[in-house]
Amino acid sequence: MGLLRRAGARRWALALCSVGLLGAALACGREDGAPGVYEARGVVEDVDRESRQALIDHEDVDGLMPAMTMSFVVPDDEVLARLARGQVIDFEIRFTGRSYELSDFETIGEAPAAQGWRRLGDGLVRTSPAPDFELIDQAGRPVSLASFGDRVLVIDFIYTECPGPCPVQTSNQVALQRRIPEALRDRVHLVSISLDPEVDRPEVLERYARERGADLDHWSFLTGPPERVAPLVRRFGVGSVRKPDGSIDHTLISFLVHHGRVMERYPMREGRDEALLADLIALATPPSVPAEAGITPGHDDGQAAP
Repeated sequence: MGLLRRAGARRWALALCSVGLLGAALACGREDGAPGVYEARGVVEDVDRESRQALIDHEDVDGLMPAMTMSFVVPDDEVLARLARGQVIDFEIRFTGRSYELSDFETIGEAPAAQGWRRLGDGLVRTSPAPDFELIDQAGRPVSLASFGDRVLVIDFIYTECPGPCPVQTSNQVALQRRIPEALRDRVHLVSISLDPEVDRPEVLERYARERGADLDHWSFLTGPPERVAPLVRRFGVGSVRKPDGSIDHTLISFLVHHGRVMERYPMREGRDEALLADLIALATPPSVPAEAGITPGHDDGQAAP
């Protein structure tokens, strides 16, 4: 039975209860928070198909819970397959007394740009404003977020005396840079920001970059005063702790940024990161590029999804 038919059936049952035609066995006076089926409305924030979970920012659920963002188990394969980030849905919660399950739903719209949602490839993502900065690059030139214009940015955080993870991350980014289609090179720019600005002066960053094969025409290695860099690292949400041996424990993550917004975050992986490359190409490709060119079109115009 579809969601609307079930909802209609429940309303009819409640009407019968109100005139005394059904017995107490139908639980007309169900206690708040009791096991049962509840109706709700919310926005799908994320879907984890492997663990069969959907994260939903929902409104108040009458008789069950206040508005919040929480994960629901999705037992049904067909229901799970239809869920996607950015959907505004009317959905059923089946509360078993031990778990909250999303049993069915109807899509009634898409989340608005005013709440940070933007189109990325074939789907929607919840974005956030990218922290602005004023630093200097490996040539000593002043650089700000605005100076990159409308180019698609891949931003990460490294330091040159890192004993292992940073060179691996930089090598991964070099491989990524070389796989960007030639027609899109000028629309993409990589940015690596030093976590150790007192050591990583411009000439040190330039040597680090050249030794690893970075194309500095499309990649900037940035540094600046520690009092300017440290708050920037925190605003990006990158954990960074200096250990007693002088090394810096930090989050290995890349940020995809476009039109001043963080579109997506990607943890470091060994080898190729196909998701990052695909999303980067989707954002950098002008909508008018034909499919025959071998590039998947995509854009983010800062407007609500159609």
